Amino acid sequence: MTYADLFYEIKGKFMGADVSDIHEHLAFQFNIEDEEAGGAFYVEVKEGVLYVEPYEYYDRDAMFICAPDVLLGIADGTIDPVAAFTEQKLRVEGNIEKALRLKEIIEMKKKAAEERSIAKKAADKVVDTVVKTVAKKVVEKENKKSK
Repeated sequence: MTYADLFYEIKGKFMGADVSDIHEHLAFQFNIEDEEAGGAFYVEVKEGVLYVEPYEYYDRDAMFICAPDVLLGIADGTIDPVAAFTEQKLRVEGNIEKALRLKEIIEMKKKAAEERSIAKKAADKVVDTVVKTVAKKVVEKENKKSK
């Protein structure tokens, strides 16, 4: 996996988070340690909007340093960032209090994904009901014509 592949995969995972309730400024830089996918990018919450860009962020609140698999696990919610830090799979530099807000962003992403899933299931159910109702009416109309 190249840096570009990793960045766009991570960006896709983070961009699902609804951060509109976060009113403080947060800026995190991620340094990925890997020969092929290594590099830096940042995640910023500014005025309730999430930005993920492939650049270093010099005025950051915290910097996270880890391997690509750790970051992918954190981004998709299968690895707890606090546990990764405790297990020394993730290093953190800077404002630890603000760094802990990363977990909140990930939880917001999970919540938004769950809400989209529930909405999709409800929409699918409505579509299924409408299709069955229309099909039933078409069959009834055809039956009347054939009599």
